[in-house]
Amino acid sequence: MSSRELASLQQRWTAYQDLPELANHWYWRPGWRADRQFYTWHLTFDHQAELHHLVSDVQRQLALPGLDLVPLDGLHLTMQGLGFTDEVTNSDIEAVVAETRRRCAGLPPLELSLGPVDPDAEGIGMLVRPWDRVEHLRATIRDAIGAVWQTVPEAAEGFRPHVTIAYSGSQAPTAPIRDRLNAFRRQPPAEVIIRQATLIALRREHRSYRWTTVASAPLDG
Repeated sequence: MSSRELASLQQRWTAYQDLPELANHWYWRPGWRADRQFYTWHLTFDHQAELHHLVSDVQRQLALPGLDLVPLDGLHLTMQGLGFTDEVTNSDIEAVVAETRRRCAGLPPLELSLGPVDPDAEGIGMLVRPWDRVEHLRATIRDAIGAVWQTVPEAAEGFRPHVTIAYSGSQAPTAPIRDRLNAFRRQPPAEVIIRQATLIALRREHRSYRWTTVASAPLDG
Protein backbone atom coordinates (compact mmCIF):
# COMPACT_ATOMS: atom_id res chain seq x y z
CA MET A 1 0.00 0.00 0.00
CA SER A 2 1.40 3.39 -0.95
CA SER A 3 2.13 6.04 1.66
CA ARG A 4 -0.76 8.22 0.46
CA GLU A 5 -3.34 5.47 0.82
CA LEU A 6 -1.99 4.30 4.17
CA ALA A 7 -1.87 7.85 5.53
CA SER A 8 -5.46 8.49 4.43
CA LEU A 9 -6.71 5.24 5.95
CA GLN A 10 -5.00 5.89 9.28
CA GLN A 11 -6.08 9.52 9.42
CA ARG A 12 -9.71 8.73 8.66
CA TRP A 13 -9.82 5.84 11.13
CA THR A 14 -8.34 8.04 13.87
CA ALA A 15 -10.97 10.70 13.17
CA TYR A 16 -13.69 8.03 13.32
CA GLN A 17 -12.62 7.11 16.85
CA ASP A 18 -13.55 10.61 17.98
CA LEU A 19 -16.84 10.76 16.05
CA PRO A 20 -19.78 10.48 18.48
CA GLU A 21 -22.52 9.98 15.91
CA LEU A 22 -23.16 9.63 12.20
CA ALA A 23 -24.24 12.46 9.89
CA ASN A 24 -27.26 11.78 7.69
CA HIS A 25 -25.98 11.24 4.13
CA TRP A 26 -29.36 11.66 2.48
CA TYR A 27 -29.79 15.43 2.56
CA TRP A 28 -30.52 17.01 -0.83
CA ARG A 29 -27.41 18.44 -2.48
CA PRO A 30 -27.79 21.59 -4.62
CA GLY A 31 -29.87 20.91 -7.71
CA TRP A 32 -30.94 17.42 -6.67
CA ARG A 33 -34.55 16.37 -6.19
CA ALA A 34 -36.51 13.14 -6.35
CA ASP A 35 -37.41 13.37 -10.05
CA ARG A 36 -34.00 14.47 -11.34
CA GLN A 37 -31.12 12.41 -12.76
CA PHE A 38 -27.44 13.21 -13.17
CA TYR A 39 -24.99 12.16 -15.88
CA THR A 40 -21.76 10.86 -14.35
CA TRP A 41 -18.91 8.53 -15.20
CA HIS A 42 -18.59 5.70 -12.67
CA LEU A 43 -16.79 2.43 -12.31
CA THR A 44 -19.29 -0.33 -11.61
CA PHE A 45 -18.78 -3.82 -10.25
CA ASP A 46 -21.05 -6.29 -12.03
CA HIS A 47 -19.86 -9.90 -12.03
CA GLN A 48 -17.12 -9.23 -9.47
CA ALA A 49 -17.72 -12.34 -7.35
CA GLU A 50 -14.73 -11.88 -5.02
CA LEU A 51 -15.77 -8.32 -4.15
CA HIS A 52 -19.42 -9.29 -3.72
CA HIS A 53 -18.43 -12.06 -1.31
CA LEU A 54 -16.31 -9.70 0.79
CA VAL A 55 -18.96 -6.97 0.87
CA SER A 56 -21.66 -9.47 1.82
CA ASP A 57 -19.52 -10.74 4.71
CA VAL A 58 -19.00 -7.22 6.05
CA GLN A 59 -22.58 -6.13 5.50
CA ARG A 60 -23.91 -9.07 7.52
CA GLN A 61 -22.23 -7.49 10.54
CA LEU A 62 -23.53 -4.00 9.73
CA ALA A 63 -27.27 -4.52 9.98
CA LEU A 64 -27.33 -1.79 12.62
CA PRO A 65 -29.55 1.23 13.29
CA GLY A 66 -28.51 4.21 11.21
CA LEU A 67 -26.91 2.35 8.30
CA ASP A 68 -28.41 1.82 4.83
CA LEU A 69 -26.59 -1.07 3.18
CA VAL A 70 -25.72 -0.65 -0.51
CA PRO A 71 -27.12 -3.41 -2.75
CA LEU A 72 -24.42 -5.40 -4.53
CA ASP A 73 -25.67 -4.13 -7.88
CA GLY A 74 -25.42 -0.59 -6.51
CA LEU A 75 -21.70 -0.69 -5.70
CA HIS A 76 -19.86 2.03 -7.59
CA LEU A 77 -16.79 4.23 -7.66
CA THR A 78 -17.70 7.81 -8.53
CA MET A 79 -15.34 9.19 -11.16
CA GLN A 80 -16.51 12.38 -12.88
CA GLY A 81 -19.84 14.16 -13.15
CA LEU A 82 -21.16 15.85 -16.28
CA GLY A 83 -24.41 17.50 -15.20
CA PHE A 84 -28.13 16.99 -14.72
CA THR A 85 -29.81 15.18 -17.59
CA ASP A 86 -32.19 18.09 -18.21
CA GLU A 87 -29.24 20.45 -18.67
CA VAL A 88 -26.96 18.44 -21.00
CA THR A 89 -27.87 17.99 -24.67
CA ASN A 90 -27.86 14.63 -26.40
CA SER A 91 -25.35 15.94 -28.92
CA ASP A 92 -22.95 16.91 -26.14
CA ILE A 93 -23.33 13.49 -24.52
CA GLU A 94 -22.59 11.79 -27.83
CA ALA A 95 -19.50 13.95 -28.35
CA VAL A 96 -18.19 13.35 -24.82
CA VAL A 97 -18.77 9.59 -25.12
CA ALA A 98 -16.98 9.42 -28.48
CA GLU A 99 -14.01 11.40 -27.20
CA THR A 100 -13.84 9.36 -23.98
CA ARG A 101 -13.94 6.09 -25.88
CA ARG A 102 -11.15 7.26 -28.17
CA ARG A 103 -8.90 8.22 -25.27
CA CYS A 104 -9.70 5.21 -23.09
CA ALA A 105 -9.10 2.69 -25.86
CA GLY A 106 -5.36 2.84 -25.26
CA LEU A 107 -5.59 2.33 -21.51
CA PRO A 108 -5.24 -1.13 -19.95
CA PRO A 109 -7.94 -2.60 -17.70
CA LEU A 110 -7.71 -1.46 -14.09
CA GLU A 111 -6.49 -4.05 -11.61
CA LEU A 112 -7.58 -2.83 -8.18
CA SER A 113 -7.78 -4.02 -4.59
CA LEU A 114 -10.78 -3.08 -2.44
CA GLY A 115 -10.45 -3.21 1.32
CA PRO A 116 -10.11 -2.85 4.21
CA VAL A 117 -13.08 -0.92 5.59
CA ASP A 118 -12.68 2.86 5.57
CA PRO A 119 -15.47 4.65 7.50
CA ASP A 120 -16.45 8.28 7.93
CA ALA A 121 -19.40 10.30 9.23
CA GLU A 122 -21.61 9.62 6.20
CA GLY A 123 -20.94 5.94 5.65
CA ILE A 124 -18.59 3.00 5.41
CA GLY A 125 -16.41 2.55 2.38
CA MET A 126 -13.80 0.14 1.15
CA LEU A 127 -10.32 1.53 0.54
CA VAL A 128 -9.45 1.43 -3.17
CA ARG A 129 -5.84 1.00 -4.26
CA PRO A 130 -3.72 1.89 -6.05
CA TRP A 131 -5.03 5.42 -6.36
CA ASP A 132 -2.73 6.46 -9.18
CA ARG A 133 -4.38 4.17 -11.73
CA VAL A 134 -7.85 5.48 -10.90
CA GLU A 135 -6.57 9.05 -10.94
CA HIS A 136 -5.03 8.51 -14.38
CA LEU A 137 -8.32 7.21 -15.76
CA ARG A 138 -10.19 10.15 -14.23
CA ALA A 139 -7.72 12.59 -15.76
CA THR A 140 -8.24 10.91 -19.13
CA ILE A 141 -12.02 11.30 -18.80
CA ARG A 142 -11.61 14.94 -17.79
CA ASP A 143 -9.37 15.57 -20.80
CA ALA A 144 -12.04 14.05 -23.03
CA ILE A 145 -14.70 16.33 -21.56
CA GLY A 146 -12.35 19.29 -21.97
CA ALA A 147 -12.05 18.52 -25.67
CA VAL A 148 -15.82 19.06 -25.98
CA TRP A 149 -16.54 21.75 -23.36
CA GLN A 150 -14.45 24.77 -22.46
CA THR A 151 -14.97 24.10 -18.75
CA VAL A 152 -14.80 20.65 -17.15
CA PRO A 153 -17.33 20.24 -14.29
CA GLU A 154 -16.12 19.50 -10.76
CA ALA A 155 -12.67 20.19 -9.40
CA ALA A 156 -9.68 18.12 -10.44
CA GLU A 157 -8.41 18.28 -6.86
CA GLY A 158 -9.83 16.57 -3.79
CA PHE A 159 -10.68 13.29 -5.50
CA ARG A 160 -10.37 10.22 -3.25
CA PRO A 161 -11.20 6.87 -4.85
CA HIS A 162 -13.59 4.88 -2.65
CA VAL A 163 -16.49 2.44 -2.85
CA THR A 164 -19.24 2.85 -0.27
CA ILE A 165 -20.93 -0.27 1.14
CA ALA A 166 -23.24 1.46 3.66
CA TYR A 167 -24.55 5.02 3.94
CA SER A 168 -25.53 6.69 7.18
CA GLY A 169 -29.26 7.25 7.29
CA SER A 170 -29.56 9.02 10.64
CA GLN A 171 -27.56 10.52 13.48
CA ALA A 172 -26.99 7.14 15.10
CA PRO A 173 -24.15 6.58 17.60
CA THR A 174 -20.93 5.31 16.06
CA ALA A 175 -19.67 3.19 18.98
CA PRO A 176 -21.59 0.00 18.04
CA ILE A 177 -20.46 0.38 14.43
CA ARG A 178 -16.81 0.86 15.41
CA ASP A 179 -16.98 -2.32 17.48
CA ARG A 180 -18.15 -4.30 14.44
CA LEU A 181 -15.67 -2.69 12.05
CA ASN A 182 -12.65 -3.58 14.16
CA ALA A 183 -12.99 -7.19 13.08
CA PHE A 184 -12.61 -6.23 9.43
CA ARG A 185 -9.69 -3.82 9.61
CA ARG A 186 -7.14 -6.51 8.73
CA GLN A 187 -9.26 -8.61 6.42
CA PRO A 188 -7.60 -9.34 3.06
CA PRO A 189 -8.89 -7.13 0.23
CA ALA A 190 -10.84 -8.27 -2.80
CA GLU A 191 -9.22 -8.05 -6.22
CA VAL A 192 -11.17 -6.70 -9.19
CA ILE A 193 -10.49 -6.04 -12.85
CA ILE A 194 -12.34 -3.10 -14.38
CA ARG A 195 -12.59 -3.25 -18.16
CA GLN A 196 -14.61 -0.12 -18.85
CA ALA A 197 -15.71 3.23 -17.53
CA THR A 198 -19.48 3.58 -17.50
CA LEU A 199 -21.58 6.68 -18.17
CA ILE A 200 -24.78 6.49 -16.16
CA ALA A 201 -27.88 8.54 -15.45
CA LEU A 202 -27.88 8.50 -11.65
CA ARG A 203 -30.90 8.92 -9.40
CA ARG A 204 -31.74 8.62 -5.71
CA GLU A 205 -34.35 6.01 -4.92
CA HIS A 206 -35.47 4.72 -1.51
CA ARG A 207 -32.31 5.76 0.32
CA SER A 208 -30.01 4.30 -2.29
CA TYR A 209 -28.37 5.29 -5.58
CA ARG A 210 -29.70 3.61 -8.69
CA TRP A 211 -28.94 4.29 -12.33
CA THR A 212 -29.53 3.64 -15.98
CA THR A 213 -26.46 2.86 -18.08
CA VAL A 214 -26.06 5.35 -20.94
CA ALA A 215 -22.74 4.31 -22.53
CA SER A 216 -19.40 2.69 -21.77
CA ALA A 217 -15.79 3.41 -22.68
CA PRO A 218 -13.81 0.15 -22.90
CA LEU A 219 -10.26 -0.03 -21.54
CA ASP A 220 -8.70 -2.02 -24.37
CA GLY A 221 -4.99 -1.19 -24.14
